[in-house]
Amino acid sequence: MKTPIALAPLLLLAAPASADPPAGLDRRIEAVRAASGTPGMAVAIVEDGKVVLAKGYGVRRLGETAPVDADTLFMIGSTGKAFTSAALATLVDAGRIGWDDRVIDHLPDFQMYDPWVTREITVRDLLVHRSGLGLGAGDLLMVPRGKLSRAELVRRLRFLRPATSFRSGYAYDNILYTVAGALIERVSGQTWEDYMRDHVFRPAGLRSATADMVRQLGAPDRAQPHARAGGAVRGTGAMRLLDERDRLGQAGAPAGLIAASATDLARWLQIQLAQGALPEGKGRLYSAAQAAEMWTPVTPMPIEPYPAPVAEITPQYQAYALGWDVRDYHGAQIVWHAGGLFGFTTVVVLIPEKKVGFAIALNSEEAEPRHGLMWELIDHYLGLPAQDWPARFGQYRRARIAAAEAVVRQRAAAPAKVGPSLSLPRYAGRYADPWYGELVIGRDARGLTADFTTTPNMRARLVHYQYDTFVATFSDAAIEPAYLTFALDAEGQVARITAKPVSPLADFSFDYQDLLFTPVTAAR
Repeated sequence: MKTPIALAPLLLLAAPASADPPAGLDRRIEAVRAASGTPGMAVAIVEDGKVVLAKGYGVRRLGETAPVDADTLFMIGSTGKAFTSAALATLVDAGRIGWDDRVIDHLPDFQMYDPWVTREITVRDLLVHRSGLGLGAGDLLMVPRGKLSRAELVRRLRFLRPATSFRSGYAYDNILYTVAGALIERVSGQTWEDYMRDHVFRPAGLRSATADMVRQLGAPDRAQPHARAGGAVRGTGAMRLLDERDRLGQAGAPAGLIAASATDLARWLQIQLAQGALPEGKGRLYSAAQAAEMWTPVTPMPIEPYPAPVAEITPQYQAYALGWDVRDYHGAQIVWHAGGLFGFTTVVVLIPEKKVGFAIALNSEEAEPRHGLMWELIDHYLGLPAQDWPARFGQYRRARIAAAEAVVRQRAAAPAKVGPSLSLPRYAGRYADPWYGELVIGRDARGLTADFTTTPNMRARLVHYQYDTFVATFSDAAIEPAYLTFALDAEGQVARITAKPVSPLADFSFDYQDLLFTPVTAAR
Protein backbone atom coordinates (compact mmCIF):
# COMPACT_ATOMS: atom_id res chain seq x y z
CA MET A 1 0.00 0.00 0.00
CA LYS A 2 1.27 3.47 -0.83
CA THR A 3 1.77 5.99 1.95
CA PRO A 4 -0.90 8.72 1.79
CA ILE A 5 0.75 11.90 0.53
CA ALA A 6 -0.47 13.88 3.52
CA LEU A 7 1.25 11.52 5.94
CA ALA A 8 4.52 10.83 4.16
CA PRO A 9 6.47 13.87 5.45
CA LEU A 10 5.46 13.09 9.03
CA LEU A 11 7.18 9.72 9.42
CA LEU A 12 9.09 9.51 12.68
CA LEU A 13 12.79 10.17 12.34
CA ALA A 14 14.73 7.14 13.53
CA ALA A 15 17.30 8.11 16.15
CA PRO A 16 18.75 6.86 19.42
CA ALA A 17 16.78 7.52 22.60
CA SER A 18 17.10 11.14 23.72
CA ALA A 19 15.56 13.48 26.27
CA ASP A 20 12.90 14.53 23.80
CA PRO A 21 10.11 12.68 22.01
CA PRO A 22 10.63 11.90 18.32
CA ALA A 23 10.57 14.91 16.03
CA GLY A 24 7.11 15.71 14.69
CA LEU A 25 5.43 13.23 17.03
CA ASP A 26 2.43 15.42 17.86
CA ARG A 27 1.61 15.93 14.19
CA ARG A 28 2.20 12.26 13.45
CA ILE A 29 -0.13 11.03 16.20
CA GLU A 30 -2.86 13.42 15.17
CA ALA A 31 -2.50 12.54 11.49
CA VAL A 32 -2.72 8.79 12.14
CA ARG A 33 -5.63 9.26 14.55
CA ALA A 34 -7.61 11.33 12.04
CA ALA A 35 -6.81 9.08 9.07
CA SER A 36 -8.03 5.99 10.95
CA GLY A 37 -11.25 7.62 12.14
CA THR A 38 -10.33 7.07 15.80
CA PRO A 39 -12.23 9.62 17.92
CA GLY A 40 -9.66 10.00 20.70
CA MET A 41 -6.29 8.86 22.02
CA ALA A 42 -4.11 9.20 25.10
CA VAL A 43 -0.33 8.82 24.77
CA ALA A 44 2.36 8.70 27.46
CA ILE A 45 6.13 8.39 26.98
CA VAL A 46 8.85 8.06 29.62
CA GLU A 47 12.56 8.34 28.84
CA ASP A 48 15.26 7.70 31.45
CA GLY A 49 12.81 8.18 34.31
CA LYS A 50 11.34 11.42 32.98
CA VAL A 51 7.87 11.97 31.53
CA VAL A 52 8.41 13.51 28.10
CA LEU A 53 4.81 13.19 26.89
CA ALA A 54 1.44 12.73 28.61
CA LYS A 55 -1.21 14.10 26.33
CA GLY A 56 -4.63 13.57 24.81
CA TYR A 57 -5.66 13.81 21.16
CA GLY A 58 -9.06 14.07 19.53
CA VAL A 59 -12.39 13.89 21.36
CA ARG A 60 -13.89 11.78 24.12
CA ARG A 61 -17.06 11.02 22.17
CA LEU A 62 -17.76 10.98 18.44
CA GLY A 63 -19.84 13.96 17.34
CA GLU A 64 -19.01 16.06 20.38
CA THR A 65 -16.27 18.59 20.98
CA ALA A 66 -15.06 17.78 24.52
CA PRO A 67 -11.34 17.09 23.97
CA VAL A 68 -9.23 14.27 25.32
CA ASP A 69 -6.67 15.71 27.74
CA ALA A 70 -3.87 14.26 29.88
CA ASP A 71 -6.35 13.35 32.63
CA THR A 72 -9.10 11.77 30.50
CA LEU A 73 -9.87 8.22 31.68
CA PHE A 74 -9.56 5.38 29.16
CA MET A 75 -10.37 1.74 29.77
CA ILE A 76 -7.03 -0.05 29.40
CA GLY A 77 -8.22 -3.65 29.06
CA SER A 78 -5.78 -6.47 29.65
CA THR A 79 -2.85 -4.12 30.25
CA GLY A 80 -4.53 -4.00 33.67
CA LYS A 81 -3.34 -7.58 34.32
CA ALA A 82 0.04 -6.12 35.25
CA PHE A 83 -1.72 -4.05 37.94
CA THR A 84 -3.29 -7.19 39.44
CA SER A 85 0.14 -8.82 39.35
CA ALA A 86 1.62 -5.77 41.11
CA ALA A 87 -1.07 -6.01 43.79
CA LEU A 88 -0.05 -9.62 44.40
CA ALA A 89 3.59 -8.50 44.53
CA THR A 90 2.76 -6.14 47.42
CA LEU A 91 1.31 -9.11 49.31
CA VAL A 92 4.43 -11.17 48.56
CA ASP A 93 6.58 -8.33 49.89
CA ALA A 94 4.41 -8.27 53.02
CA GLY A 95 5.03 -11.99 53.55
CA ARG A 96 1.34 -12.83 53.25
CA ILE A 97 1.60 -14.98 50.12
CA GLY A 98 4.29 -16.54 47.93
CA TRP A 99 4.23 -16.83 44.15
CA ASP A 100 4.48 -20.60 44.43
CA ASP A 101 1.90 -21.02 47.20
CA ARG A 102 -0.93 -23.35 46.28
CA VAL A 103 -4.12 -21.43 45.53
CA ILE A 104 -6.19 -23.72 47.79
CA ASP A 105 -4.01 -22.73 50.75
CA HIS A 106 -5.54 -19.25 50.47
CA LEU A 107 -8.84 -20.08 48.73
CA PRO A 108 -9.91 -23.46 50.18
CA ASP A 109 -13.15 -23.52 48.15
CA PHE A 110 -11.32 -23.04 44.81
CA GLN A 111 -11.71 -25.92 42.35
CA MET A 112 -10.59 -26.71 38.82
CA TYR A 113 -12.20 -29.46 36.74
CA ASP A 114 -9.36 -31.88 37.53
CA PRO A 115 -8.86 -32.51 41.28
CA TRP A 116 -5.11 -32.95 40.77
CA VAL A 117 -4.86 -29.51 39.15
CA THR A 118 -6.95 -28.06 41.99
CA ARG A 119 -4.41 -29.41 44.44
CA GLU A 120 -1.30 -28.29 42.54
CA ILE A 121 -2.10 -24.96 40.86
CA THR A 122 -0.16 -22.02 42.34
CA VAL A 123 -0.52 -18.26 42.54
CA ARG A 124 2.04 -17.99 39.74
CA ASP A 125 -0.02 -20.39 37.60
CA LEU A 126 -3.02 -18.07 37.84
CA LEU A 127 -1.10 -15.40 35.93
CA VAL A 128 0.80 -17.20 33.16
CA HIS A 129 -1.82 -18.97 31.00
CA ARG A 130 -0.64 -22.57 31.42
CA SER A 131 -3.55 -24.03 33.39
CA GLY A 132 -4.78 -26.30 30.60
CA LEU A 133 -7.90 -24.22 29.98
CA GLY A 134 -8.63 -23.36 26.35
CA LEU A 135 -8.26 -19.91 24.80
CA GLY A 136 -10.63 -17.49 26.50
CA ALA A 137 -12.36 -20.26 28.45
CA GLY A 138 -15.20 -18.93 30.58
CA ASP A 139 -15.13 -15.44 29.10
CA LEU A 140 -18.79 -15.59 28.10
CA LEU A 141 -19.64 -15.39 31.80
CA MET A 142 -18.52 -11.76 31.72
CA VAL A 143 -18.42 -10.79 28.01
CA PRO A 144 -19.84 -8.60 26.61
CA ARG A 145 -21.32 -7.86 30.03
CA GLY A 146 -21.98 -9.85 33.16
CA LYS A 147 -24.14 -10.03 36.27
CA LEU A 148 -22.43 -12.78 38.27
CA SER A 149 -20.51 -12.14 41.46
CA ARG A 150 -16.76 -12.78 41.66
CA ALA A 151 -17.41 -15.68 44.00
CA GLU A 152 -19.84 -17.22 41.51
CA LEU A 153 -17.34 -16.86 38.66
CA VAL A 154 -14.79 -18.71 40.77
CA ARG A 155 -17.35 -21.40 41.67
CA ARG A 156 -18.25 -22.07 38.02
CA LEU A 157 -14.61 -22.55 37.06
CA ARG A 158 -14.82 -26.17 38.28
CA PHE A 159 -17.16 -27.00 35.36
CA LEU A 160 -14.79 -25.77 32.62
CA ARG A 161 -13.21 -28.78 30.96
CA PRO A 162 -9.49 -28.43 30.18
CA ALA A 163 -8.30 -28.30 26.60
CA THR A 164 -4.80 -29.61 27.38
CA SER A 165 -2.94 -31.06 30.31
CA PHE A 166 -1.77 -28.82 33.14
CA ARG A 167 1.34 -26.69 32.40
CA SER A 168 1.77 -28.31 28.98
CA GLY A 169 1.20 -25.21 26.85
CA TYR A 170 0.03 -21.63 26.52
CA ALA A 171 -3.60 -20.53 26.13
CA TYR A 172 -4.63 -17.00 27.11
CA ASP A 173 -7.41 -16.75 29.67
CA ASN A 174 -9.11 -14.08 31.76
CA ILE A 175 -10.99 -16.10 34.34
CA LEU A 176 -7.91 -17.08 36.36
CA TYR A 177 -7.07 -13.40 36.84
CA THR A 178 -10.53 -13.18 38.37
CA VAL A 179 -9.44 -15.95 40.75
CA ALA A 180 -6.31 -13.89 41.49
CA GLY A 181 -8.60 -10.99 42.42
CA ALA A 182 -10.62 -13.26 44.71
CA LEU A 183 -7.39 -14.48 46.33
CA ILE A 184 -6.35 -10.87 47.01
CA GLU A 185 -9.72 -10.32 48.67
CA ARG A 186 -9.41 -13.40 50.87
CA VAL A 187 -5.84 -12.61 51.97
CA SER A 188 -6.29 -8.85 52.47
CA GLY A 189 -9.83 -8.71 53.81
CA GLN A 190 -10.64 -5.96 51.28
CA THR A 191 -12.43 -6.09 47.97
CA TRP A 192 -10.05 -6.23 45.02
CA GLU A 193 -11.25 -2.77 43.98
CA ASP A 194 -10.46 -1.27 47.40
CA TYR A 195 -7.12 -3.06 47.63
CA MET A 196 -6.11 -1.66 44.24
CA ARG A 197 -7.07 1.83 45.38
CA ASP A 198 -5.33 1.66 48.77
CA HIS A 199 -2.23 -0.41 47.94
CA VAL A 200 -1.53 0.29 44.26
CA PHE A 201 -3.13 3.43 42.83
CA ARG A 202 -2.73 5.78 45.80
CA PRO A 203 0.80 4.71 46.82
CA ALA A 204 1.85 4.89 43.16
CA GLY A 205 0.47 8.42 42.83
CA LEU A 206 -2.06 7.50 40.12
CA ARG A 207 -4.57 10.24 40.81
CA SER A 208 -7.32 9.30 38.37
CA ALA A 209 -6.92 5.53 37.95
CA THR A 210 -9.78 3.39 39.23
CA ALA A 211 -11.00 -0.19 39.13
CA ASP A 212 -14.54 0.71 40.15
CA MET A 213 -17.06 0.66 37.29
CA VAL A 214 -19.45 3.01 39.08
CA ARG A 215 -16.69 5.55 39.60
CA GLN A 216 -15.55 5.21 35.97
CA LEU A 217 -19.00 5.88 34.56
CA GLY A 218 -19.45 8.82 36.93
CA ALA A 219 -16.17 10.52 36.03
CA PRO A 220 -16.78 13.75 34.09
CA ASP A 221 -13.51 13.48 32.11
CA ARG A 222 -13.71 10.06 30.49
CA ALA A 223 -13.51 8.67 26.99
CA GLN A 224 -16.41 6.64 25.62
CA PRO A 225 -16.18 3.45 23.51
CA HIS A 226 -16.47 3.29 19.72
CA ALA A 227 -16.13 0.60 17.06
CA ARG A 228 -17.01 -0.41 13.55
CA ALA A 229 -19.63 -3.07 14.30
CA GLY A 230 -22.73 -4.37 12.61
CA GLY A 231 -21.20 -5.40 9.28
CA ALA A 232 -20.50 -8.91 8.02
CA VAL A 233 -17.52 -9.00 10.39
CA ARG A 234 -16.44 -6.69 13.15
CA GLY A 235 -14.22 -3.85 11.94
CA THR A 236 -16.36 -2.92 8.94
CA GLY A 237 -18.84 -0.11 8.52
CA ALA A 238 -19.00 3.37 10.01
CA MET A 239 -17.46 4.24 13.35
CA ARG A 240 -20.17 4.40 16.00
CA LEU A 241 -20.61 4.88 19.72
CA LEU A 242 -21.07 1.62 21.62
CA ASP A 243 -23.38 0.89 24.50
CA GLU A 244 -21.29 1.53 27.61
CA ARG A 245 -22.62 -1.68 29.12
CA ASP A 246 -20.46 -3.57 26.62
CA ARG A 247 -17.64 -4.16 29.08
CA LEU A 248 -16.65 -6.96 31.37
CA GLY A 249 -18.93 -7.47 34.30
CA GLN A 250 -17.39 -5.95 37.44
CA ALA A 251 -16.60 -9.44 38.76
CA GLY A 252 -14.07 -9.88 35.95
CA ALA A 253 -12.33 -6.58 36.66
CA PRO A 254 -8.99 -8.11 37.81
CA ALA A 255 -8.55 -9.34 34.22
CA GLY A 256 -8.93 -5.91 32.65
CA LEU A 257 -11.46 -3.40 33.96
CA ILE A 258 -9.12 -0.62 35.08
CA ALA A 259 -9.41 2.93 33.77
CA ALA A 260 -6.43 5.28 33.67
CA SER A 261 -5.33 8.54 32.07
CA ALA A 262 -2.20 9.48 30.14
CA THR A 263 -0.88 11.06 33.35
CA ASP A 264 -1.53 7.85 35.30
CA LEU A 265 0.05 5.68 32.61
CA ALA A 266 3.16 7.88 32.49
CA ARG A 267 3.69 7.42 36.21
CA TRP A 268 3.05 3.67 35.91
CA LEU A 269 5.75 3.52 33.22
CA GLN A 270 8.17 5.35 35.51
CA ILE A 271 7.57 2.82 38.30
CA GLN A 272 7.94 -0.14 35.96
CA LEU A 273 11.21 1.10 34.51
CA ALA A 274 12.52 1.81 38.03
CA GLN A 275 11.77 -1.77 39.15
CA GLY A 276 9.10 -0.65 41.61
CA ALA A 277 10.74 2.52 42.91
CA LEU A 278 8.46 5.55 43.11
CA PRO A 279 9.37 8.73 41.23
CA GLU A 280 11.10 11.53 43.14
CA GLY A 281 12.73 8.97 45.46
CA LYS A 282 9.62 8.54 47.61
CA GLY A 283 9.96 4.87 48.43
CA ARG A 284 8.77 1.78 46.56
CA LEU A 285 5.49 0.31 45.37
CA TYR A 286 7.06 -3.16 45.40
CA SER A 287 10.57 -4.53 45.78
CA ALA A 288 13.17 -4.97 43.07
CA ALA A 289 12.93 -8.72 43.71
CA GLN A 290 9.24 -8.71 42.82
CA ALA A 291 9.91 -6.51 39.79
CA ALA A 292 12.29 -9.19 38.52
CA GLU A 293 9.70 -11.90 39.18
CA MET A 294 7.03 -10.09 37.21
CA TRP A 295 9.24 -9.66 34.12
CA THR A 296 10.70 -13.18 34.18
CA PRO A 297 9.32 -15.31 31.29
CA VAL A 298 7.45 -18.41 32.46
CA THR A 299 5.27 -19.85 29.70
CA PRO A 300 6.65 -20.11 26.14
CA MET A 301 4.18 -18.69 23.62
CA PRO A 302 3.75 -20.25 20.16
CA ILE A 303 5.20 -18.18 17.33
CA GLU A 304 3.14 -17.85 14.18
CA PRO A 305 4.87 -15.80 11.49
CA TYR A 306 3.10 -12.57 10.61
CA PRO A 307 2.37 -12.14 6.90
CA ALA A 308 3.56 -9.29 4.73
CA PRO A 309 3.40 -6.35 5.16
CA VAL A 310 4.09 -6.77 8.91
CA ALA A 311 6.29 -9.89 8.76
CA GLU A 312 9.23 -8.02 10.29
CA ILE A 313 7.61 -7.96 13.75
CA THR A 314 7.62 -11.78 14.00
CA PRO A 315 9.70 -12.56 17.10
CA GLN A 316 12.42 -15.17 17.52
CA TYR A 317 11.15 -15.85 21.03
CA GLN A 318 8.16 -14.80 23.09
CA ALA A 319 6.89 -15.88 26.47
CA TYR A 320 4.40 -14.83 29.10
CA ALA A 321 5.57 -13.50 32.46
CA LEU A 322 3.40 -12.31 35.37
CA GLY A 323 1.00 -10.02 33.55
CA TRP A 324 3.45 -9.16 30.76
CA ASP A 325 4.47 -10.46 27.34
CA VAL A 326 8.24 -10.68 26.84
CA ARG A 327 9.68 -10.89 23.32
CA ASP A 328 12.63 -9.87 21.17
CA TYR A 329 12.84 -7.38 18.31
CA HIS A 330 16.09 -6.71 16.44
CA GLY A 331 18.06 -8.05 19.39
CA ALA A 332 16.29 -5.96 22.04
CA GLN A 333 14.01 -7.24 24.76
CA ILE A 334 10.48 -5.82 24.65
CA VAL A 335 8.26 -6.14 27.74
CA TRP A 336 4.73 -5.25 26.78
CA HIS A 337 1.03 -6.05 26.78
CA ALA A 338 -1.96 -5.23 24.62
CA GLY A 339 -5.42 -4.54 25.97
CA GLY A 340 -8.85 -4.58 24.41
CA LEU A 341 -12.39 -4.06 25.62
CA PHE A 342 -15.31 -3.41 23.35
CA GLY A 343 -14.62 0.07 22.03
CA PHE A 344 -11.24 0.57 23.78
CA THR A 345 -7.76 -0.69 22.84
CA THR A 346 -4.38 -0.09 24.49
CA VAL A 347 -0.71 -1.02 24.40
CA VAL A 348 1.85 -0.55 27.16
CA VAL A 349 5.44 -1.07 26.01
CA LEU A 350 8.75 -1.11 27.89
CA ILE A 351 12.24 -1.22 26.34
CA PRO A 352 14.33 -1.78 29.47
CA GLU A 353 17.78 -1.48 27.92
CA LYS A 354 16.85 1.96 26.54
CA LYS A 355 15.11 3.03 29.77
CA VAL A 356 12.09 3.88 27.66
CA GLY A 357 8.40 3.09 28.04
CA PHE A 358 5.25 4.29 26.35
CA ALA A 359 1.50 3.70 26.40
CA ILE A 360 -1.10 4.32 23.71
CA ALA A 361 -4.82 4.18 24.55
CA LEU A 362 -7.69 4.55 22.06
CA ASN A 363 -11.43 4.89 22.44
CA SER A 364 -11.85 2.70 19.34
CA GLU A 365 -10.56 -0.59 17.94
CA GLU A 366 -8.42 0.57 15.01
CA ALA A 367 -5.05 -1.10 14.41
CA GLU A 368 -3.24 1.80 12.72
CA PRO A 369 -2.94 4.14 15.72
CA ARG A 370 -2.33 1.46 18.30
CA HIS A 371 0.03 -1.06 16.70
CA GLY A 372 1.22 1.22 13.92
CA LEU A 373 2.45 3.94 16.25
CA MET A 374 3.72 1.31 18.68
CA TRP A 375 6.16 -0.10 16.13
CA GLU A 376 7.17 3.33 14.85
CA LEU A 377 8.11 4.29 18.40
CA ILE A 378 9.98 1.03 18.98
CA ASP A 379 11.94 1.55 15.75
CA HIS A 380 12.74 5.12 16.80
CA TYR A 381 14.09 4.17 20.21
CA LEU A 382 16.13 1.28 18.81
CA GLY A 383 17.66 3.55 16.16
CA LEU A 384 16.16 1.60 13.25
CA PRO A 385 15.15 3.07 9.87
CA ALA A 386 11.76 4.77 9.80
CA GLN A 387 8.88 2.80 8.31
CA ASP A 388 5.23 3.67 7.86
CA TRP A 389 3.89 1.07 10.28
CA PRO A 390 0.35 2.55 10.46
CA ALA A 391 0.02 2.10 6.70
CA ARG A 392 1.33 -1.45 6.97
CA PHE A 393 -1.06 -2.35 9.78
CA GLY A 394 -3.92 -0.78 7.83
CA GLN A 395 -3.10 -3.02 4.88
CA TYR A 396 -2.80 -6.05 7.17
CA ARG A 397 -6.13 -5.29 8.86
CA ARG A 398 -7.98 -4.79 5.59
CA ALA A 399 -6.62 -8.05 4.17
CA ARG A 400 -7.76 -10.01 7.24
CA ILE A 401 -11.22 -8.43 7.12
CA ALA A 402 -11.57 -9.11 3.38
CA ALA A 403 -10.63 -12.77 3.88
CA ALA A 404 -13.09 -13.14 6.75
CA GLU A 405 -15.87 -11.45 4.78
CA ALA A 406 -15.26 -13.86 1.90
CA VAL A 407 -15.63 -16.84 4.25
CA VAL A 408 -18.86 -15.48 5.73
CA ARG A 409 -20.29 -14.75 2.26
CA GLN A 410 -19.33 -18.20 0.99
CA ARG A 411 -21.01 -19.93 3.92
CA ALA A 412 -24.15 -17.82 3.56
CA ALA A 413 -24.38 -18.27 -0.21
CA ALA A 414 -24.61 -22.03 -0.49
CA PRO A 415 -26.05 -23.79 2.55
CA ALA A 416 -27.44 -27.26 2.04
CA LYS A 417 -31.15 -27.01 1.37
CA VAL A 418 -31.90 -29.63 4.01
CA GLY A 419 -33.82 -29.34 7.27
CA PRO A 420 -34.87 -28.44 9.78
CA SER A 421 -35.68 -31.95 10.98
CA LEU A 422 -38.36 -30.86 13.46
CA SER A 423 -41.21 -28.42 13.49
CA LEU A 424 -40.08 -25.19 15.15
CA PRO A 425 -42.04 -25.67 18.41
CA ARG A 426 -40.10 -28.87 19.07
CA TYR A 427 -36.78 -26.95 19.31
CA ALA A 428 -38.13 -24.61 21.97
CA GLY A 429 -37.29 -25.22 25.61
CA ARG A 430 -34.86 -24.58 28.42
CA TYR A 431 -31.33 -25.87 28.11
CA ALA A 432 -28.33 -25.56 30.41
CA ASP A 433 -24.55 -25.73 30.25
CA PRO A 434 -22.78 -26.57 33.54
CA TRP A 435 -20.39 -23.59 33.47
CA TYR A 436 -22.45 -21.02 31.56
CA GLY A 437 -26.02 -21.53 32.79
CA GLU A 438 -29.32 -21.49 30.94
CA LEU A 439 -30.21 -20.92 27.30
CA VAL A 440 -33.90 -20.43 26.58
CA ILE A 441 -35.07 -21.23 23.06
CA GLY A 442 -38.42 -19.55 22.50
CA ARG A 443 -40.82 -19.08 19.64
CA ASP A 444 -42.94 -16.19 18.44
CA ALA A 445 -44.81 -15.30 15.26
CA ARG A 446 -41.53 -14.68 13.43
CA GLY A 447 -39.82 -17.93 14.40
CA LEU A 448 -37.32 -19.09 17.01
CA THR A 449 -35.53 -16.90 19.54
CA ALA A 450 -32.61 -17.47 21.91
CA ASP A 451 -31.95 -15.88 25.29
CA PHE A 452 -28.51 -16.43 26.83
CA THR A 453 -29.81 -15.76 30.32
CA THR A 454 -26.50 -15.45 32.18
CA THR A 455 -25.54 -12.46 30.01
CA PRO A 456 -27.81 -9.41 30.35
CA ASN A 457 -29.59 -8.44 27.12
CA MET A 458 -27.99 -11.22 25.08
CA ARG A 459 -31.02 -12.15 22.98
CA ALA A 460 -31.07 -13.38 19.39
CA ARG A 461 -33.32 -14.21 16.49
CA LEU A 462 -32.67 -17.70 15.04
CA VAL A 463 -32.73 -18.10 11.25
CA HIS A 464 -32.46 -21.55 9.73
CA TYR A 465 -29.11 -22.14 8.00
CA GLN A 466 -28.93 -25.84 7.06
CA TYR A 467 -29.78 -29.23 8.56
CA ASP A 468 -30.47 -28.50 12.25
CA THR A 469 -28.22 -25.46 12.44
CA PHE A 470 -29.55 -21.94 12.90
CA VAL A 471 -27.78 -18.59 12.83
CA ALA A 472 -28.29 -16.53 16.00
CA THR A 473 -28.27 -12.82 15.15
CA PHE A 474 -28.34 -10.71 18.29
CA SER A 475 -30.42 -7.60 18.85
CA ASP A 476 -27.19 -5.94 20.00
CA ALA A 477 -25.06 -5.74 16.84
CA ALA A 478 -21.87 -5.64 18.94
CA ILE A 479 -22.37 -9.31 19.90
CA GLU A 480 -20.87 -11.78 17.45
CA PRO A 481 -23.45 -13.89 15.56
CA ALA A 482 -23.27 -17.61 16.25
CA TYR A 483 -24.24 -20.91 14.67
CA LEU A 484 -26.44 -22.96 17.02
CA THR A 485 -26.60 -26.64 16.09
CA PHE A 486 -29.29 -28.91 17.57
CA ALA A 487 -28.47 -32.64 17.86
CA LEU A 488 -31.35 -35.11 18.12
CA ASP A 489 -31.60 -38.40 19.95
CA ALA A 490 -33.08 -41.63 18.61
CA GLU A 491 -36.59 -40.50 19.55
CA GLY A 492 -36.25 -37.24 17.60
CA GLN A 493 -35.92 -35.07 20.71
CA VAL A 494 -33.27 -32.36 21.11
CA ALA A 495 -30.42 -33.96 23.04
CA ARG A 496 -27.91 -31.11 22.98
CA ILE A 497 -27.05 -27.75 21.44
CA THR A 498 -23.55 -26.69 20.41
CA ALA A 499 -22.36 -23.36 19.07
CA LYS A 500 -19.55 -21.58 17.24
CA PRO A 501 -18.96 -18.03 15.98
CA VAL A 502 -20.01 -17.16 12.44
CA SER A 503 -17.07 -14.83 11.84
CA PRO A 504 -13.55 -16.28 11.67
CA LEU A 505 -12.38 -13.01 13.24
CA ALA A 506 -14.73 -13.16 16.23
CA ASP A 507 -12.99 -12.18 19.45
CA PHE A 508 -11.93 -15.29 21.37
CA SER A 509 -13.93 -14.07 24.38
CA PHE A 510 -17.06 -15.16 22.52
CA ASP A 511 -16.15 -18.72 23.44
CA TYR A 512 -19.30 -20.26 22.00
CA GLN A 513 -17.35 -23.38 21.04
CA ASP A 514 -16.99 -24.34 24.71
CA LEU A 515 -20.76 -24.48 25.25
CA LEU A 516 -22.68 -27.74 25.48
CA PHE A 517 -26.34 -27.20 26.32
CA THR A 518 -28.62 -30.08 27.23
CA PRO A 519 -32.30 -30.04 28.20
CA VAL A 520 -32.67 -28.67 31.71
CA THR A 521 -34.14 -31.88 33.14
CA ALA A 522 -31.19 -33.90 31.88
CA ALA A 523 -28.63 -31.24 32.84
CA ARG A 524 -29.91 -31.16 36.40
